[in-house]
Amino acid sequence: MNRPNPMTSSAKRQADRATPEISKTAVQPIADLLRALNSDENGLSAAGAAAALRASGPNQVESAKRKRLLFDFLGRFANPLVLILLFAAAVSAFTGDIASFAIISAIVLVSVILDVAQDYQAQNAAERLRAQVSLKATALRDGRQVEIAATEIAPGDVLLLGAGDLVPADARLLESKDLYVDEALLTGEAYPAEKEANPPATAPEIALPPNLVFMGSSVVSGAARAVVFATGRATQIGAIARALQKPPPPTAFAVGIQKFGMMIVRATIFLVLFVVLINLLFHRKALESFMFALALAVGLTPELLPMIVSVTLARGALRMAKKGVIVKRQTAIDDLGSMNVFCSDKTGTLTEARIKLIREVDLAGRDSGNVMHLAQINAAFETGIKSPLDEAILAVEAPHLAQWRKIDEQPFDFERRRVSVLVEGEGRRMIVVKGAPEDVLRLSQTYDDGGTCRPLDAGARKQAEETFNRLSAEGFRLLGVASREVEPDRRHASVADETELTFAGFLAFLDPPKEGAREALASLASLGVAVKVVTGDNELVTRHVCGELGVDVTGTLTGPEIAELTDAALMARIDDTILFCRVTPPQKARIISTLRRKGHVVGYMGDGINDGPPLHAADVGFSVDTAVDVAKEAASMILLRKDLNVLADGVREGRRTFANILKYIMMGTSSNFGNMFSMAGAVLFVPFLPMLPTQILLNNLLYDLSETAIPLDRVSESMVAQPHRWDFDTVRKFMLIFGPLSSVFDYVTFALLLWAFKTNESLFHTGWFVESMATQVMVIFLIRTTDPLRDRPHPALVATTMSAFLAALALPFSPLASWLGFVPLPGPLLAALAAVTAAYLLAVYFVKRWFFARHRII
Repeated sequence: MNRPNPMTSSAKRQADRATPEISKTAVQPIADLLRALNSDENGLSAAGAAAALRASGPNQVESAKRKRLLFDFLGRFANPLVLILLFAAAVSAFTGDIASFAIISAIVLVSVILDVAQDYQAQNAAERLRAQVSLKATALRDGRQVEIAATEIAPGDVLLLGAGDLVPADARLLESKDLYVDEALLTGEAYPAEKEANPPATAPEIALPPNLVFMGSSVVSGAARAVVFATGRATQIGAIARALQKPPPPTAFAVGIQKFGMMIVRATIFLVLFVVLINLLFHRKALESFMFALALAVGLTPELLPMIVSVTLARGALRMAKKGVIVKRQTAIDDLGSMNVFCSDKTGTLTEARIKLIREVDLAGRDSGNVMHLAQINAAFETGIKSPLDEAILAVEAPHLAQWRKIDEQPFDFERRRVSVLVEGEGRRMIVVKGAPEDVLRLSQTYDDGGTCRPLDAGARKQAEETFNRLSAEGFRLLGVASREVEPDRRHASVADETELTFAGFLAFLDPPKEGAREALASLASLGVAVKVVTGDNELVTRHVCGELGVDVTGTLTGPEIAELTDAALMARIDDTILFCRVTPPQKARIISTLRRKGHVVGYMGDGINDGPPLHAADVGFSVDTAVDVAKEAASMILLRKDLNVLADGVREGRRTFANILKYIMMGTSSNFGNMFSMAGAVLFVPFLPMLPTQILLNNLLYDLSETAIPLDRVSESMVAQPHRWDFDTVRKFMLIFGPLSSVFDYVTFALLLWAFKTNESLFHTGWFVESMATQVMVIFLIRTTDPLRDRPHPALVATTMSAFLAALALPFSPLASWLGFVPLPGPLLAALAAVTAAYLLAVYFVKRWFFARHRII
């Protein structure tokens, strides 16, 4: 039965724009369409598909072309910071300062090469992971059924579609059987649209023709064979992609990173203007002051932050892949580390999903063969979603099915929670209904009592409820079965026919708890992640399963109860509720959205058609590689094993990734920011520039190189043990405490150099260069963890840090010293600088312990 499709105004305008192309395709005879596509009903040949794919391009709405490495390399020079440095290099060359020109040019070249190389590796890793879980489609090639990547579909391919599939391209139906398709993305219509290969001429006119299916829609029930006539940008969704596809809102971590960057930019502008003003007031050389200000801006800018974030996320994704979790959206790793509530379906996640049919009973709980007889008729002839329950029903021998034939069907949907088939056999025509027991009972007026039809009065309903509660409390999952005979000429089944039924009884199934689930839930709890069960099953069965898994059920809400609650009332009860039972897909999404509004970071795991809305609503959605296309497309992570232990490992990895990104930020806000602040303040009382521009840039280059191994670093167990969220205020407090702390020891160094050792300009530059490098790079060993003596750093981080420090120490004694403006440091001065550095590190250790006791970061 075709339903009218009310549309939103924007969707209606989009459909109107698409109508001319659609109508032209829709009226074209099938034979002409196949001929135009160089195809036939057996699909394309392998050679024909390759040619069609070359002509049409990949089946992607958005171009995924990556820049060539050379163009990517050259494009990095368009960065404003790089342009400033190149301008500074040009000024240096023009004024004859060859040393500054060479150093600035080397810094630009090394930083750009480092950025491109790390980004290229991260992109390659991400693409390899995405390829493992890319959307697949079933097509006919050379007359044989093959599974291909959705991106390789070409015009002329013949697709085989079934319940749970995402339609991968725009296609014309060749055959269809009880096909219902969700086209909400294109039409805004909440109800699935019925599709037919050969719709009647009198069918009502609707926005999207009933004999066409479109990319982005999903098959709710039924099956079909269709020939593709448009792919990629030529599809309807491709034409309106900009209107429909908006970038996701930034995560809290992304917002925090942006705020941090803006804070540094503001500090940079202030300090640079301050330095220029002071130098002009002191009548120092304008060009030298300008170069010093530029170098100061470079030193303050966290230019490695994007690279550190992308490389850390990429390495985190690779490590998670080794543990069986494929990351589709890398920023979801941060969400996973911050996750403190995990919402799980029951079947297949907490249970084995190996469902066995245990009993068939009537309303009073007596064994009844008629219940099984009707259930097998319903399960055999429905063409929608084949659940494990149907498989268990059909696993029992059913010779009587040969006597029946199907006439029509009303497919299962998650609002009605039942499926009906219109069948004929054994001399009668009837509607057979199977679904949620409470709904089937509500629609029944009579019941079968050993072959006698009796009224379903209050006493009988009470008896049915007692049977239902008793079996549910024993852990059985129940289905209700009913039927109604109809007139012999009835040709169609509708929702209106699901009334005045005769209740046959219950089917009782057993789905045992999954092995290892109890330990996995305990592991998640130890990580500070609260588990909530969100299921369409009833509360008695769910309570029984949770009891076996050791889940403490402190509160329960059912779908009907949630429907009566306002958003404010649901928000008030949601934290104390562990079980959400008999809920519909929209209610699942509402539960997750409410949890997020309460400030929780929410994960959801699902693998069915009904899991699309909650997967979209969650901060991080999980599915499995055996899930339906709708679920896999909506999820941000795919588990290669449906195992909560894998998820717990993923949570730990997300927190490690988060911690390593924070290490860079804390390092930058402590010694680096402090040193630049010291440099700006030094111009007030140091009679010359405290460090030459080239030396500042060299300091920044060595510092950057020392940090490239941070993504590899180990993370303390205290960071992994609990969820952490980006807290910009805490990071700002960290900067305002540790930045000035670093400056205090810089000013002590200035005093030693100027008044204790009475250094000249070159010796002052050299001494402070070595001290600033030592304090900047060595501090990472202290701030990387709460217990640096127990939590050992990664060898690569030790290597890069010590290499940078030793390079700074060796440069004054190298042949490059005079070129860089350095002079050898005398032994007593080196000892004094070592003492200042040691005092600084000791102060950082104790202040850090005080700070971390009040503000939990790492």
